[in-house]
Amino acid sequence: MSERPDISIRMVRRIDEIAADAWDACANPATALPECDVPSNPFLSHAFLSALEESGSASADTGWAPHHLIAEDTAGTLLGAVPLYLKNHSQGEYVFDHSWAHAFERAGGNYYPKLQASIPFTPATGRRLLVRPGTAAAQVEAGLIGAAAQIAEKSGVSSVHFTFLTKPEWERLGQAGYLLRTDQQFHWVNEGYADFDAFLQSLASRKRKQLRRERREAVAAGIDIKVHTGSTLTEADWDAFYLFYTDTGMRKWGRPYLTREFFSLIGERMADQIALVLCYRNGHPIAGALNFIGSDTLFGRNWGCTEHHPFLHFEACYYQAIDFAIARGLKRVEAGAQGAHKLARGYLPTLTYSAHWITDPRFRDAVEDFLEQERRMVDADKRQLDSHSPFRQTPTDSGGTPGT
Repeated sequence: MSERPDISIRMVRRIDEIAADAWDACANPATALPECDVPSNPFLSHAFLSALEESGSASADTGWAPHHLIAEDTAGTLLGAVPLYLKNHSQGEYVFDHSWAHAFERAGGNYYPKLQASIPFTPATGRRLLVRPGTAAAQVEAGLIGAAAQIAEKSGVSSVHFTFLTKPEWERLGQAGYLLRTDQQFHWVNEGYADFDAFLQSLASRKRKQLRRERREAVAAGIDIKVHTGSTLTEADWDAFYLFYTDTGMRKWGRPYLTREFFSLIGERMADQIALVLCYRNGHPIAGALNFIGSDTLFGRNWGCTEHHPFLHFEACYYQAIDFAIARGLKRVEAGAQGAHKLARGYLPTLTYSAHWITDPRFRDAVEDFLEQERRMVDADKRQLDSHSPFRQTPTDSGGTPGT
């Protein structure tokens, strides 16, 4: 499809066409090179992506047809990859372009299909240009960036979208001519806290009292909370959580994205990278929150319940995640998309990054104008939120300097 000296780039329609160890050496290179300083991300792993495909969660039938780009040397060694999907809708992405689709179609164009370089249904920051470290890394990355745009231009799709990028990737895609977009999420940062109480001491007094009250009231109805990970995860746990997940999914989206089989597959293949918070009343599970464990980050993903109790959502999703991150020595918690209510719970606004290739020149100009204005608005909104930080404005003696 595209060639550079000693490197060829092609497309595969199933991730299982690539050996798991070869993919992971590019996606999470610390698995093969312990000295590598690239943080491991569970969503980039062959185990996670293959579970999405095998379970039917990410497939042509659901509008997420795998079209992964791979770069190889002349010996067939995998040097890089992009998790890429051909899409006929904009669902499950969390970087919203519905207004772009409507505008393009009103002007007589076809916005779909489009290409999406992302992790399906997963608004979590991570590398999208999965390049194996080495002397040819820059060349491989440039080849993948150019190939994605070239495919769009030659195949007739309207656009290519790289979403939830790392900032360095975002900058390099911008240098290659992609249009740049920002948004924000709310992340908790571990400032070396010894325990949850040490974190509380970094908050302003009123916020500290609020969080303590919320934690008490969340379990006041006799609720017990357990975190299941590794060998403690069972199929019964997944049965319970899937019920919670589908209840939330049907209320929010009309149809849950992930199949029941998906949860069994990740439980089988990556249990040590999962922290499943389950809440019990009278011995029966009534709510749950699913987290994935990276080398330095806990990623909060899904929540659901069959009983509603005051502040239980905050406890299961936010406070249990902080407890877990402190105990594991993780640097941060990413709590998923949206939710300004997270700010009062110690989760601070953090920019997220995406890059977009638009094939139609006139539409590209319109999108570029829109994005310039949107970036200014996002920056202004972040500054406003930063001014309402729940943290004290001076260092504390309880475990580190609070975020500001």
